[in-house]
Amino acid sequence: MGLAVSKSFKQITSDVSKGLEAMHKEVPDTMKGFSAMAKAALAGGSIDALHKELIALAIGVSSRCDACIGYHIKALIRLGVSREQLMETLAICTYMGGGPTLMYAAEAVRAYDEMLPQHA
Repeated sequence: MGLAVSKSFKQITSDVSKGLEAMHKEVPDTMKGFSAMAKAALAGGSIDALHKELIALAIGVSSRCDACIGYHIKALIRLGVSREQLMETLAICTYMGGGPTLMYAAEAVRAYDEMLPQHA
């Protein structure tokens, strides 16, 4: 999906979740494998959950993946990310990815603002 100012990250994650549900039913082994990999990657270790999600968001922004941005922003809000932590992460994304990444970093800020509890 290309960059569009009118997109809703709540809607994007809802729409993608429907497709993921279908995949869980129709290719369960693949989805179980992916879920196991995600669980292992996010398991406790020397990097805490918040920082793992910031890394995942950075990769989603750099990959220009709207659904990734939505899902990881949602997880970060649940984990209590501060706006400052978000902005510093997006600054690194922009530094490493240049102008196109900056556009998706701005989208991540919009997703954060949209998904904060006071906007729910």
